[in-house]
Amino acid sequence: MSAALEKYCGSLFWNDSYLQRPDPDLPACVEWTVLVWIPLGFLWLCAPWELLHLCKKSTITPASKLYICKQIVVGLLFLGAIAELAVTLAQDFGASSNSTRHPAVFYTNPVLFAVSWIIVILCQESLRHRVTAVDSRSLFLFWVLEVVCEIFQFQSLLREALSQEEIADLPRFCLFYISFGLKLISLVLSAIADISPELQKRRKKNPESTATFLSRITFNWFNSMVYNGYKKPLIQEDLWDLNESDSTQQISQQFEEIMNQELKKAQRVLQKKKQKQIDKDHHNGLANGISQDFLVMEETGESKRKNKKESKKDKKASKSVYPRSWLVPTIGKTFKGVLLQSAIFKLLQDLLSFVSPQLLKAMVTFTQDKSMAAWNGYLYAILLLLVAFLQSIFLQQYFQQCFVLGMKVRTAIMGAVYKKALIVSNDSKKESTAGEIVNLMSADAQRFNDVTNFIHLLWSCPLQIILAVTFLWFELGASSLAGLLVMVLMVPINGWLATKSKNLQVKNMKFKDKRMKIVNDILNGIKILKFYAWEPSFEDQIQGVREKELKVMKSFAYISSVSTFIFASAPAIVSLATFGVFVAVSPSNILDAEKAFTSISLFNILRFPLVMLPQLISIMVQTSVSNKRLEKFLSGDDLDLNAVSRDNTYDAAVSISDITYAWDRDSNPVLKNISLDIKEGKLVAVVGAVGSGKTSLISALLGEMHNIKGSINIKGSVAYVPQQAWIQNATLQDNILFGSELKEDRYQAVVDACALRPDLDLLAGGDQTEIGEKGINLSGGQKQRVSLARAAYSSSDVYLMDDPLSAVDSHVGKHLFDKVIGPKGMLKDKTRILVTHGVSFLPYVDEIVVLVDGIVSEVGSYNSLRASKGAFSEFLETYAKEESNKHDANQAQEESEEFEECNTVPESLEPQPDESPEDVVSNTMKRQSSLRHSQRHTQNYGSIKLRKNGSIKRGKDSSDKKGQRLIEKEAMETGKVKFSVYLQYLRAIGWGYTCWSLLIYIVQNVAAIGQNLWLSDWTNDAVKYENTTYPANVRDTRIGVFGALGLAQGFLVFLATILLANGSISASRILHTRLLSNILRAPMVFFDTTPSGRIVNRFAKDIFTVDELIPMSFKSWILCLIGVVATVFVICLATPLFTAVVVPIAVIYYFVQRFYVATSRQLRRLDSVSRSPIYSHFGETVSGLSVIRAYRHQERFLKHNQLIIDENLKSVYPWIVSNRWLAIRLESLGNLVVFFAALFAVISRDTLDSGLVGLSISYALNVTQTLNWLVRMTSELETNIVAVERVNEYTEVENEARWITEHRPPDGWPTAGKISFENYKVRYRPELDLILHGITCDIESTEKIGIVGRTGAGKSSLTNCLFRIIEAANGRILIDGIDISTLGLHDLRSRLTIIPQDPVLFSGTLRMNLDPFEKFRDEEIWRVLELAHLKDFVTSLPSRLEHEVAEGGENLSLGQRQLLCLARALLRKSRILILDEATAAVDLETDDLIQSTIRKEFAHCTVLTIAHRLNTILDSSRVMVLDSGKIVEFDSPNALLNKENGHFYSMAKDAGIYAKDNTAL
Repeated sequence: MSAALEKYCGSLFWNDSYLQRPDPDLPACVEWTVLVWIPLGFLWLCAPWELLHLCKKSTITPASKLYICKQIVVGLLFLGAIAELAVTLAQDFGASSNSTRHPAVFYTNPVLFAVSWIIVILCQESLRHRVTAVDSRSLFLFWVLEVVCEIFQFQSLLREALSQEEIADLPRFCLFYISFGLKLISLVLSAIADISPELQKRRKKNPESTATFLSRITFNWFNSMVYNGYKKPLIQEDLWDLNESDSTQQISQQFEEIMNQELKKAQRVLQKKKQKQIDKDHHNGLANGISQDFLVMEETGESKRKNKKESKKDKKASKSVYPRSWLVPTIGKTFKGVLLQSAIFKLLQDLLSFVSPQLLKAMVTFTQDKSMAAWNGYLYAILLLLVAFLQSIFLQQYFQQCFVLGMKVRTAIMGAVYKKALIVSNDSKKESTAGEIVNLMSADAQRFNDVTNFIHLLWSCPLQIILAVTFLWFELGASSLAGLLVMVLMVPINGWLATKSKNLQVKNMKFKDKRMKIVNDILNGIKILKFYAWEPSFEDQIQGVREKELKVMKSFAYISSVSTFIFASAPAIVSLATFGVFVAVSPSNILDAEKAFTSISLFNILRFPLVMLPQLISIMVQTSVSNKRLEKFLSGDDLDLNAVSRDNTYDAAVSISDITYAWDRDSNPVLKNISLDIKEGKLVAVVGAVGSGKTSLISALLGEMHNIKGSINIKGSVAYVPQQAWIQNATLQDNILFGSELKEDRYQAVVDACALRPDLDLLAGGDQTEIGEKGINLSGGQKQRVSLARAAYSSSDVYLMDDPLSAVDSHVGKHLFDKVIGPKGMLKDKTRILVTHGVSFLPYVDEIVVLVDGIVSEVGSYNSLRASKGAFSEFLETYAKEESNKHDANQAQEESEEFEECNTVPESLEPQPDESPEDVVSNTMKRQSSLRHSQRHTQNYGSIKLRKNGSIKRGKDSSDKKGQRLIEKEAMETGKVKFSVYLQYLRAIGWGYTCWSLLIYIVQNVAAIGQNLWLSDWTNDAVKYENTTYPANVRDTRIGVFGALGLAQGFLVFLATILLANGSISASRILHTRLLSNILRAPMVFFDTTPSGRIVNRFAKDIFTVDELIPMSFKSWILCLIGVVATVFVICLATPLFTAVVVPIAVIYYFVQRFYVATSRQLRRLDSVSRSPIYSHFGETVSGLSVIRAYRHQERFLKHNQLIIDENLKSVYPWIVSNRWLAIRLESLGNLVVFFAALFAVISRDTLDSGLVGLSISYALNVTQTLNWLVRMTSELETNIVAVERVNEYTEVENEARWITEHRPPDGWPTAGKISFENYKVRYRPELDLILHGITCDIESTEKIGIVGRTGAGKSSLTNCLFRIIEAANGRILIDGIDISTLGLHDLRSRLTIIPQDPVLFSGTLRMNLDPFEKFRDEEIWRVLELAHLKDFVTSLPSRLEHEVAEGGENLSLGQRQLLCLARALLRKSRILILDEATAAVDLETDDLIQSTIRKEFAHCTVLTIAHRLNTILDSSRVMVLDSGKIVEFDSPNALLNKENGHFYSMAKDAGIYAKDNTAL
């Protein structure tokens, strides 16, 4: 081969003597052949791919100046190649030619170059055909190779010219240097981005899209973000757009396609398994029919019990059977491209990491062998630098790919969970509460994100271990197996630890879910907790769960400490075993520096996979838990979208044929054998008692129930008005439009018809006012009207209305019926199904359906049903009186028809301040639940007078948008985390724990340095005992001390870790307790203005960070810091020259770190803040599922979800890049440290012993990683400590008054129940107007007072004042002579009773809902259940009082919930009862039950009733009429009814009540 090459070059190809001189060089033939072929070969390999684009038809970008320059330079190179060929030809065949011809290389090289330059020109042209490309990475790499390879020829020619003092071949010499210059210019030009004007626009939105290859590998394109972040804290608007491939929509789409395929496969496998099982069972004769037969038998008590057990087993079995192991393959297949790319980078990096120890070995040999030429040392130093740089670049690209992959996986899972939640069936939904589903989106998706970051370590760790062991074998022979054995022995121990950890993790997740469930409950029912003074009970419940959680965390921490101990002592034990065996095996084995330090750097490489493998196993284990949860949820049954067919060929608009429906598979049917046909355009009322299946019928029509038999068909689209209005956190207008486009005329008509105009006039931002979560700043009636307006605006074909009129008072109800629902309303041509309790509307409907216990008992018109004397006429008889009143009312109404128009006085006639954004809140919300139903209409002059008085502040001109934002943007700390936050955390850990663990870590590091210095000294024995036998006693001392120091390190680490673990658990306990107790003591206004998602986020994400992330990053930070200090110390000890470099490197390091931390921290904060809306929106979606599905708006909600996840990714992605940006810069610094350590070792090799050189370089090789980790941990700690800051923010929320003060009321107070108001004034906040203006009145013991007044007159404020939900501005309230403001809140609240308007229940047992403190005996509880007419219902439940109530009481009907609230009140036996329009959501029958129970059981009490229907208060002792916060009338109902121009009289007349009725009553 070499002979052929020598002939080809005409000179010697290779001779070793070239390199053995002090000034080495390469033979000319190598420079002309190999060094020319390498770059050109690379170019020719890459060319086809580059030139592909020339063949495709595509738009061509116009030629830029840069493009022209590039082509000119390459054109000149082409001319240069031609000129070189011409020179050769001239010299060989020209006039002056001599007989010796040039060798072939002089012809081939110029031709090769000329062809290559043509290829380059074409490649540069093809770039213009790729619209998005700004440079070509293959061309850039080609130019780099070309310039590097030519440097050898460059210096050869120069040295030759200088030594001979003349230039032999001037033309070639000139041509070479000219073309070298041109190549350098080309290299520079190829690194510059060629950005077309179109791309220029894109660059502003996303610089990455226009980044060059060089900029991408060094992450230079990110500089501007870092700089901006350093100058000022970043905000969401500063963030760049996402790359197309990273957007949620793209990711979700890819993921779903593959997921559906994989899921189908998994389901087929499951079916086969089930079939096998069935065959097997049949084979054993265990036919499953047994339990079925039981069901058919007449169930005697015995068989009933058996059957229950069986069905429970079945249920359990069926719950645990779901398709498995399909999620991971789905992820793998969706992201196979990224996985493959990152795998290649990882492989390259792993291989390179083994080059450094070999270079270190060469370096040590070089310092020992003084005969080697100095250039060897410099070469090794440069090679060390080069290898390290390449390693850094590959590693960072690998990380970048992995983290982006993690982000994509998290996004895909979040998208899938959201989509699933929209279509999940009731069976599947029942298995996980809203809280748990949110957890799938937050915690479990995050777990997958974390595990994909490290997924390649699964093969990379074993690979690194195999390579390291192989190299160790070369160094130390068989004795390296001793070390390996120790490592292998550690694996099962770690396996055992990992399994233990897994079980603890599962337990922990359970407790977390449970705790979050209670927190959610508390936030949903906070008002009730305050009214009943139940906070302590719930606080104890949460603390109980939390203590269990902390106990598990403690065990987890101890197990982690054991594994930490094993890892810390692993390297020491391993090297001890290896070196010990090596030295002991044979006396001739002497440990020299070369062997020792190469081995140690190999052990250091080994350490990473050994530390990571167990960690990876534990992450995998945690993820497997998440994997199961996600697979179970995502493979759950979907709602049967064809349960309700949409066939337009039917005659009837709604046809129901012989249906039997249940809520889910395992429950009893609630609708039995129903058949109905509803004609188009008809108005059908559905009536029946509580629990008769009215709501179930509507749910069946929506397709939300489990179909046992029969079918339903609906023609056309559906609009749905639920019983409890579902309001989104959006503007009022958005709530009504609900995704439809705005048609102004229609919209205005709907607003008027739904009586919303007056509310709009009053809301500060008109219809642009933002409505809080769950519609919190609207009264119940307003919410219901918005919900109705949404339906009316949607102009669907069929309207399903579940009792929408119950939440509004009778007059508004009549208005809505007339204008919207009734025969003359907006929807008169539509098909309407109306569930109602209002008897007064029944005469106007086309048909009435009467339900009794889930069966249709009668259908017909009002008159025919009345005549038939069936269930319906009984239903009416009960309310005959009310009916006659209503009838009179109708006549009265017709008389006053002319006033109708101007009579709807707005619902929120409370003074409407406009000062600060929360005002609307404070106003409307504070009494969110009490504004619903007051009688409104007054006679015409009344309402006008009211307006003229100016007691209402009109919303200012709509241009003044103040106050329309209800919920403030989440406060976000900016800038550096204050040092005080760290102190708070350390204080929470305890100073004792902190100082001791710090001290122990320092001692451990001293031991480590000691061990290495001892080793370095040990290696010098090789020189000392070079030709003698190695004394055994010296050997034993060496091994003994080395081993002792190693074990001491492990033990110290173990001790410090245990101390820190205990400290951090006490910190977790303290912070959570503070947060919880403070949130429970926050005043009501805090909950009204803070979305629950935000508070939940503190309890979920932030507490999770405090529990798990901060202790880890704190520990790592301490270890890294001490590690870096130790490294610098050792290098300076070995090569004192190095101290000169330390300072500049430290300065650069500091600046890079400050730049980075500022940006990274802010990006992390933006990430937390932009995460809340994802979960809020998700929670909102889950609670409004039936509405979203009814309107078929799933697609729109999916889009919105993608949008908010994208907003979040906009801060996650730059955060990932910021880490890479930092790492590449820090590793470059680290690589310089290695380079200088090596360089100074070469410079001062005569004064150094080889042991120290080995020590300092092996330490330096480690510093890169440690430096990187230090900044990472600093920022991680800063980022995570933000959680402490956020938790503390909510521990400093201002509290309401003390719960218990020194001034305790006497036992049994109030004994009489006498209440007196003395000039009582109140305002919501100091800067707002008064809402009660000097109320003075006395209420005697056992009086029954009715409180009436238009909406916003201050009725609810009055009751809120009794409970001190709002504090007095002036005056006082006395109860039995005691000023209530002197009492503790709990003393006061626990002695009063309220039956609130919204029946709120908590998840837990029925018993807990009635008596959370367990103060009462069972008999007492049963007695009140009997009084509340619930005894039969509760006795029928399998677990009676222990019956589990679902979240929000969803498994009880509204009426039953209301009766439970009554039972609560009965149980408290207090002398003062407040009824807050409690009959709003109840049918007349239940209403009667409640009223009669109250009359009988509370006869000896003082009762204040906020009236909803005037009938209910006609038997009161006195009636208080409020108007704009003043008492305008206060007398017995009779006296007031006879006062012809009084307020009460006009209200009664409106409701059709006259003095004569009253006497009749």
